[in-house]
Amino acid sequence: MKIAKRCGCCDGGALARTPAVLAPFIASRVFDWEPTEITADWGLRDIRQGNAYTVCNTLECVDCGFVFLDMRFDDEEMAALYKGYRDAGYCALRDRFEPGYAARNNTFGAQAEYIPKVEAFLAPYMPAAPRILDFGGDTGMNTPLQGRAAAFHIHDISDVAPVKGATRVSYEEARAQAYDLIVSIQVLEHVADPRAHIREIAGLMKPETLLYLELPFEEMMRTDGGNMSRGSRKRHWHEHINFFSEKALHRLLADSSLEIVASQLMPIYAAARHSIVFSVIARKGDGAKSG
Repeated sequence: MKIAKRCGCCDGGALARTPAVLAPFIASRVFDWEPTEITADWGLRDIRQGNAYTVCNTLECVDCGFVFLDMRFDDEEMAALYKGYRDAGYCALRDRFEPGYAARNNTFGAQAEYIPKVEAFLAPYMPAAPRILDFGGDTGMNTPLQGRAAAFHIHDISDVAPVKGATRVSYEEARAQAYDLIVSIQVLEHVADPRAHIREIAGLMKPETLLYLELPFEEMMRTDGGNMSRGSRKRHWHEHINFFSEKALHRLLADSSLEIVASQLMPIYAAARHSIVFSVIARKGDGAKSG
């Protein structure tokens, strides 16, 4: 695990810092650390008694407005966090720290209700039978246009079984393909290095390949906090370790010479009116090289 010193979107070095805590579930899953209570029988002189959690910092880029956790998990730690994602063991551990989690999130086995909106957004730009790679697609349950795909591939760090019709591929296997569409749906908010993530995807794109990128536009990033900066309002970190402003997203894509073809802000769950995502179609710019 590294501690970030620069912005993960624009590489700027001007970062505002606010003390925060890491969710106990994440600390346990990644580091095997548990919350504890410091009591008088510890016999400590200079440490105050009370509950002890994993401390961290919220960082906010002064330039592009990107808000993120200072802890940047390495590959081994990310694998520990997402191994068997949302399987019985994952849900049991999370329920221990967050009672009721499994009951509140009992629709994981079904496709998200908003995917038809994504398919309608993509349809004008796609051939009749597109070749699709879902980069970070987990099982592939929410991959758009899979029902008409000529090829349906998934590249993901988790070890869960893919849905019927999908094939898992390594990065090198994906490089040997020519895709019409690469999808990254609600992945970027989880990754330790957003710039590297987008660069990896760009390395798989041909001039004709389109990227569909979707990530949360968090309520905190949409609202005015008055005298409080966005970063100073973020005191607790969980699975989403990156919060993006529109400027940060544009800077991130430009870093990999990607240009936006179409974009929209899309509400995704009728029952949760605050759930809004950036929904972006991008391609390589004129000066970019193919992978």
